[in-house]
Amino acid sequence: MTTRREAITTLGAAAGLVGLRAPYNLHPASFTSSITSVGIQLYTVRSEMRSDVDRTLARVAEIGYKEVEFWRYYDRSASEIRTLLDDLGLTSPAVHVGLEQLETEWEATVDFAATVGHRYLVVAYVDLEDRGDLDQYRRIVDRFNQVSERAQAAGMVFGYHNHDFEFEAVDGQIPFDVMLEHADPAIQFEMDLFWIIQGGGDPFDYFRRYPGRFPMVHVKDMASDGSMVDVGAGEIDFAKIFAQSGQAGIQHYFVEHDNPSSPFGSIRASYDYLRELEF
Repeated sequence: MTTRREAITTLGAAAGLVGLRAPYNLHPASFTSSITSVGIQLYTVRSEMRSDVDRTLARVAEIGYKEVEFWRYYDRSASEIRTLLDDLGLTSPAVHVGLEQLETEWEATVDFAATVGHRYLVVAYVDLEDRGDLDQYRRIVDRFNQVSERAQAAGMVFGYHNHDFEFEAVDGQIPFDVMLEHADPAIQFEMDLFWIIQGGGDPFDYFRRYPGRFPMVHVKDMASDGSMVDVGAGEIDFAKIFAQSGQAGIQHYFVEHDNPSSPFGSIRASYDYLRELEF
């Protein structure tokens, strides 16, 4: 899978944070809710996973996480992963997987995913050569649609995870809009809250226009200078966003930090914040 982008631009961050300060709240004032099952994208602890899968997942579970999203399996078999998850009381509803792998190794990929217990097969990135213009975005979504049809037949769901480049206007249009409009309705989207804000997008606008299409979110926070920080240490108003979970369709909340200085310290701080968050 392609390495994630790490470039951060303050201008994009400032533009996105303005949208989050808008007065969106559809819940009655007396209603409060919280996240009962906090998840984590294991990319956050990739170096630890590389060294010791068992110990890393055990520490993730010890902190209190209930769900994990994979992006690699570190040479473990599907049955080994599933047994480990079961022993630790974890589930893994989603995995990040490359589009080309889905197209060329479908049977093996789906068999592995089914054994582990994944429901969502999520493509997390579009390479630069596949997104130069809007027609290229449409062509990549044509490929998504084909994979999504196969996923449905297998009892799974195909999804796409955004970064910030999908919100940079091309020929007067926002590529993310083009992708959503061109995608089969069965395709679901995993909204990365940091990257959409970084790109100048408004989560609330997408929740309103495409209700129920965002069953997963990546929960990562942004400091005033646009840098990525532990959840709760930045300026993103997660309570306001998650108050719209019903409209958005959010069911899975995956903590992520692309480059934490202390991975376990980061995921513990983020977990503690989210477990106390009411919305």
